[in-house]
Amino acid sequence: MKTYSPKPGDIERRWYVIDASGAVLGRLASEAAAILRGKHKPIFAPHADTGDHVIVVNAREIRLTGGKEAKKFAYRHSGYPGGLTATQYAKLISDKPEFAVEKAIKGMLPKNSLGRAMGRKLQVYAGPEHPHAAQQPEALRLGDVPRWEGLPEPRTPKAEVVKPEPKRRAKPEPKAPAAKRTTAKRGTVKPATEKKTAAKATTATRTTAKATTAKRTTARRKKEE
Repeated sequence: MKTYSPKPGDIERRWYVIDASGAVLGRLASEAAAILRGKHKPIFAPHADTGDHVIVVNAREIRLTGGKEAKKFAYRHSGYPGGLTATQYAKLISDKPEFAVEKAIKGMLPKNSLGRAMGRKLQVYAGPEHPHAAQQPEALRLGDVPRWEGLPEPRTPKAEVVKPEPKRRAKPEPKAPAAKRTTAKRGTVKPATEKKTAAKATTATRTTAKATTAKRTTARRKKEE
């Protein structure tokens, strides 16, 4: 059996609204981070962003336990020597409640590009109103696990494509065997050789006749002298 790996077509994004009225900051942050990562889905994979969108309202009414409002500080450094700034959480929640909730939730996400992509699905508002009514978000109470039935359907195997058989080339007809050359036996003279021999004989006869005529003329001239 092959290990399942979620693909972009199998991921379904949903929207959830969490009311932070009277909620503990740490408990709210852990549950919101789990939904952003998609750990409530059976197709969860640590290398993929399979999570849903989370909207947190009434962030101003968040609370801390154990007197952490006065003990806990949010630190920020400017990068220069002596540039460390510490802000008490009591003041941070009263002045910037959205920042306090976002800081706690994003601190529980992976510290890489995948975690930044998950953090972009988080929206925090100090009051009870939000501008995401068009997405039809579902209300989610703390402690409840959202029901998810978006399992990908099993893929049907593709029909095998029958490839046509390649056309076979017709075999060429075998050529007739070439006639064997007959070698002349010794003592037999080919017609071409006979012609050459006759030509040589006639040439020799003409040469002899010319020589005889030349001798006769030479003899006559000597007698006349």
